[in-house]
Amino acid sequence: MKLTKFLATIALTLGIAGGVSAQQMQAPPQGDQVDQLDQLLDLDENQQQEIRSLLDEAERQLAPKEQEAQALQARLGDHVGPDYDENQIREDASRLGDLTGEITAETVLLQSRIESVFTDEQRQQLDDAIAQQQQQMQDLQNQMQQQAQPAQPAE
Repeated sequence: MKLTKFLATIALTLGIAGGVSAQQMQAPPQGDQVDQLDQLLDLDENQQQEIRSLLDEAERQLAPKEQEAQALQARLGDHVGPDYDENQIREDASRLGDLTGEITAETVLLQSRIESVFTDEQRQQLDDAIAQQQQQMQDLQNQMQQQAQPAQPAE
């Protein structure tokens, strides 16, 4: 549950998209992120500025790592074939794993730093919004499962 909450918080507050398999995280422009948070939590000017600063710093740190991860993924794809080099594949995969860990750590730290800017009331508002979003996702999943089930013939 804590992981789900964390992931939902990241998605809700930062709009970060992409999966682990993509090995990269792309966020909408910073203004959009801060504006979304402001609409949700009614941030004051100091909070908005502090969050912008945190996002700028994170972008400077994460962009090169994300680019390297993309390049490694592409290179790993190029290794596929009958004349593969197992050592090179393992070396590239290991570096990609290290980068993924670094990106994940920086993302968690960013989330924590952003949440430290919020008041207790704003954190509660965020928790409520996340819970609502999770419920909507669960409802949607349930609805899709019901639609996917074949109709039972009447006896």
